[in-house]
Amino acid sequence: MFKKSHLVVVATLAIAAGVQWVSVPVYATEQGEQRQEARDTKQEGRDETREAKEACKEGDESSRPECRQEKRDTKEETREEARDIKQQ
Repeated sequence: MFKKSHLVVVATLAIAAGVQWVSVPVYATEQGEQRQEARDTKQEGRDETREAKEACKEGDESSRPECRQEKRDTKEETREEARDIKQQ
């Protein structure tokens, strides 16, 4: 009788451990996809900020410090978007 109940306990523990091992890779994959999406967002933002700064410098209506500040603001917005993606 003791062997049968012992076997049930061992089987239950094995099943519980197996369920935990299955859920970890799924979570890790999802998290990796979020990180990659955030990286892609930041890279697109870098390209956009470069273009915005170049356009600002070509125009005569803004000074260089104003163009730099515009670039900083655009980069910060992109960083916030990337943070939002990772927090989902």
